[in-house]
Amino acid sequence: MTKREYEKVLLFMGILSVRGFPDALRKRLEAEFGPVDIITEPFPFDYTDYYVQEMGEGIERFFVSFSTLVFPDDLALIKERTNSIEEEWMVDGGRSVNLDPGLLSYSSVILATTKNRAHRIAIGRFLYAELTLMYQGGLFVSFPWTYADYRSEKVEKELLRLRDRYKELRKLAENRA
Repeated sequence: MTKREYEKVLLFMGILSVRGFPDALRKRLEAEFGPVDIITEPFPFDYTDYYVQEMGEGIERFFVSFSTLVFPDDLALIKERTNSIEEEWMVDGGRSVNLDPGLLSYSSVILATTKNRAHRIAIGRFLYAELTLMYQGGLFVSFPWTYADYRSEKVEKELLRLRDRYKELRKLAENRA
């Protein structure tokens, strides 16, 4: 049986914050994951009140992507690192930022999580991965378990923008090879 190397994918993060995107956090993320490539405009995160008690009112969602492509089997390690960064940024025992790393490829968006559910796959380090969206017919298709914000037109627009950038980064990498 022939083994095939994984294709590299785009690392991105969905970030929830009441503090915006402080330069110190950007520098910390870049130290771990390489240069930030795209930062989307923040928008109110009003899809659930799940995080309000911990983070406070005025939570915003935005996405960042990194210019260094990663192998998909690095997701557990990446999630472990983002969990540590969240702990570094805790205020009074609660998170001030929520970092949700994801992988974007030509065909899908996969998110890492600490919570096990029937539709999630163990990826090591006591973490799980979830196929959140599938790219089909020029759009991202959601599933019954897809988070409400990831089903929104606003997020789809940003993810399509990230997908276009991913295609550019892949072409650049192929031209260098």
